[in-house]
Amino acid sequence: MIEARYVQRIAEDVSATPEQVSVAIQLLEDGATLPFVARYRKDATGCLDEASLEKITAGNAYFTALQERRKAVLESIAKQGKLTNELRERLENCEEQAGLEDLYLPYKRKQRTKATLAREQGLVPLADFLWQQAPGSQSIEECAGTFVKPEKALNTVEEALDGARSILAERIALDADVRRSLRERMINEGRVFAKATKNAEGKKTKFEAYYDFSEPVAKIPSHRFLAVLRGSKEGVLRMGLALDDDRILADMLAPVLKEPGSPFEPEIRRIMEQAYTQQLRPAIERDVLGLVRHKAEDDAVQVFRANAENLLLAPPAGALTIIGMNPGTKTGCKVAAVDRTGAFLESVTIFPTGTKEQTEEAEKILLALIQKHQVQAVAIGNGATARDIASFVRGILKNVTGQDVFSVLVNDAGIAVYSGSKMAREEFPNMDATARGAISIARRLQDPLAELVKIDPRSIGVGQYQHDVNQKRLREGLYRTVVSCVNHVGVDLNAASIALLRYVSGVQLGTAQAIVGFRDQAKGFRSREQLLSVDGVGPKLFEQCAGFLRVNDGEDVLDGTAIHPEAYPVVAAIAERLGVEVERLLGNTEVLEGLDMTSFISGNIGPAALEDIRSELIKPGRDPRTEFKVPDFLEGVETVSDLEEGMEMEGVVTNVTDFGAFVDVGVHQDGLVHLSELANRFVEDPRKIVKVGEVVKVKVIKVDRETPRISLSMKALEPAPPRKSTRRPRRHKHVPPTEQAQPASGQERSVRDEAGPRRQRDERRRPPSPRSERDGGRGPRGRRGRRGGPKQGTRNAPRNHQSGATEGPLNTALAEQLAALKDKFDS
Repeated sequence: MIEARYVQRIAEDVSATPEQVSVAIQLLEDGATLPFVARYRKDATGCLDEASLEKITAGNAYFTALQERRKAVLESIAKQGKLTNELRERLENCEEQAGLEDLYLPYKRKQRTKATLAREQGLVPLADFLWQQAPGSQSIEECAGTFVKPEKALNTVEEALDGARSILAERIALDADVRRSLRERMINEGRVFAKATKNAEGKKTKFEAYYDFSEPVAKIPSHRFLAVLRGSKEGVLRMGLALDDDRILADMLAPVLKEPGSPFEPEIRRIMEQAYTQQLRPAIERDVLGLVRHKAEDDAVQVFRANAENLLLAPPAGALTIIGMNPGTKTGCKVAAVDRTGAFLESVTIFPTGTKEQTEEAEKILLALIQKHQVQAVAIGNGATARDIASFVRGILKNVTGQDVFSVLVNDAGIAVYSGSKMAREEFPNMDATARGAISIARRLQDPLAELVKIDPRSIGVGQYQHDVNQKRLREGLYRTVVSCVNHVGVDLNAASIALLRYVSGVQLGTAQAIVGFRDQAKGFRSREQLLSVDGVGPKLFEQCAGFLRVNDGEDVLDGTAIHPEAYPVVAAIAERLGVEVERLLGNTEVLEGLDMTSFISGNIGPAALEDIRSELIKPGRDPRTEFKVPDFLEGVETVSDLEEGMEMEGVVTNVTDFGAFVDVGVHQDGLVHLSELANRFVEDPRKIVKVGEVVKVKVIKVDRETPRISLSMKALEPAPPRKSTRRPRRHKHVPPTEQAQPASGQERSVRDEAGPRRQRDERRRPPSPRSERDGGRGPRGRRGRRGGPKQGTRNAPRNHQSGATEGPLNTALAEQLAALKDKFDS
C-alpha cells in the first residue's frame, strides 16, 4: 500500500475520502476488477464509479512507481557516499517524478563533458574563485594565468577560463531548484508556436491554419497540439516553445550577481547564458513539450474512448431477421441474411448499381430473399456507393407487401479487418471475405456490442489523431472501455462468443475458450453455478464474473438478472418476509417499492447493494442501452450536390471531437457541427451534448461542393434563448417619489455611454477553432490568427453587441466600474 500522503493526494483528485481510496486500492490489489468493485462493492467504497476507480488505479500505479524509484535513488547515492541528511530529506519529501529526477541528476553516471575534462585539469578552484566574486590581490586574468599548464592542455588564460565557465554552467544546469523554477515558468509563461517550413510557404495544405500559430502552453487544446505535432512530422510545420529568454536570464542572474558592474559581472553573465542556452533551455523545453504531448495524448485517448463507448453501447435493433449488404463496385454488392440469433442463412451477390439488366436482376433477387426469410430489416454498410444502394433498397421496400421492413445505414468501420481475421475465417472457412463482412454488418444492427468486440477497437475509427498518440496507451485505454461496456450490459452465457466472453470481468481468452467448450459439450448452461465446473474457473474468478453472466430460462430465475449469486440468500430472505416465492418477486413493483430493505443488511450487502437488488427485481434483466431508432434521411438527397443551405434533416453522429461533432446526413460526406453550433449556450465538452450513434436533427448552414465540406448546425433548430438583461437593480435609500422620478444626470449618462454594454461571457471564453481539425486540417482562423483581426494586445477589447445594450439610468458606482474596465482594456 502506498503512503498515506499519497492516498490523500488521490482522494483529493477524485473528490473522495482517504478511507474510500484505501478500501478501493486494497480491493483492486487483492485481484478485484474495476467493474466488479464499481457494481458489487458500492458499500465498501462509498459508491465510487468506474471513472473514479480508474483514476485511483492510475494514481496508485504512479505513486507506487515513485516510491520504488526513490528507494533506488537513495541506494545509488548512498553507495557513492554522497547521501547527506539534507538530501535524504529532500528526496523523501519529493512527490513528483520530475522533481525526483532533478535531485538525482547530479549523481547520475554521465558521459564525459567539457566540465568533466575541466575538473580533471584542476580548474575547480578557478571556478570557485569566479563564483565567489571576491576581488583580492589578483585580477581574474592573473588568477586564471596560474592555471595555465601546457602539460594539462591548458595553454592560454582563455582556455583556463573557458574550462572554469563549463564547470559553473554545469553546476547551474544540474541545480534541482533552478530546473524546477524554469520548468514552472515554461509551463505558465511559455507558448507553443508553429511556423510554415520553407517547403510549405505559400502552399495550400491541411495545416494552413497553423502557418503562423501560437498558443499558451497551459491552455493549448489537445487537438491543436496534436495537429501541430503531425504537421511537424510531415515537414510542413516547424514547432517550438517561445519564451521571454532575456527576462528569464535577467531573473536568473539577479540573485547570483553579488556586485553589478564589478569585473566579475561579464563572466557570471556569460556563464549563466551558457548554462541556459546550451543545457537548461533545450532540456527543459523537451520536458515541457513532453508533458504537453502526454496530456494531449491522454485527452485524445479519452476522446477515442468516449466515442468508442457510445458506439459500443449504441441501441441494438434486437432479435430480428436481417439482411446485411456489403457495398462493392467491381465485385458487386455482397448480400447475406441472418436469423434472429445471428445465424447465417444465405448469401448472394448482386449488382444494384450496374447496367439496367443487372439492376433489374438485383431487384428480383433481393425481393425474393426478403420474402423467403421474412426479413424485418436491411442493414447497409456505409462504405462506397452506400447511398446509391440505400436508394435502391428503399425503392424495393415499397414493393414489399405483408411485411414491415425498414432499411438503415450501419457504420462499417473495421469490417475489412474483421472479414480477414482468424476469427472470421474459423467461423466461415469457405466463404468470401466480403460475404463475411455482409454477415457482420447484419449482426451489428442486431447487437453492435456483440459484433464490435470481435475487432481491435482502434479499427473502429471514431477518435481524433489516433495514429499520433502512444499506441500502447490507446490500446490499454480502449481495452478498459470495452470491458466496461460489456459488463455494463451483461452477457448471455449461452449465446456469447469467445470474443465477447473474454471481456467479462476477470475472464481471460483461455477461460473464455474453456467456457464455450464446456457449453458445447453440456449443450448449454442451466445455471451460473455450473461455471465452477469449467477448467480454470475457481471461487475467486466466479466471484468476479458470475454477476455479469446471464442464464436465461435456467434453473434459478435470479441467474437471468444482474443480482450476484452472493446476494441470493438476501433475495430468499426478502421473499420469505413477504411470504411469496422468489419467482413472484420479479417485476412485482407494488410490493418491492414500499419495502424497508435496511433489515436485510449483511456482509458485503449494504444499503447501496440492496437498492440495486430492489431495482433489478423490479426490472429484471433490463438492457441499459437506449431504444433503437431509425434515422429519417431526406428523400432525393443522396450526394453533396443535393444539399442546399437551410435544409433541415436528421442524421447520425459518427464522431465527436473537441471541436465539434461529425454527422452522417445520408450523403457521401459527413457534415461538421462545430462546437459553436451545438447549442444556444456555451459548450465546453461536445460529448455532453451529443454521442456517437445518436440520431440528431440538424440544419445545413454551408455547403462547399469543391472541398467537399458540409457545415451543419443544431442550435439553429433550437428556440432562441431569452435575452438576458444587463441592468443591475439599483440599491439606494428610500427617497421621495419626486426624487425617484428624476432622470440620471448628464454626467452619469456620459459615463454609461462611454462604458458601453458588457461583453458576453461566452465570447470571452470561446477558443479559436480551425475549420476542420478532424485530420489536422485547415479551418477558419481563431481570433489571434485571423487576418485583419484585432492586433496583439487588444484581443480582450469589448465588442459592441447592440442586443446587450441597457436602457434607463445606471448606478453611478457601476458606471464608473464599467468605465474603468473599458480603460483597462483600451490600455
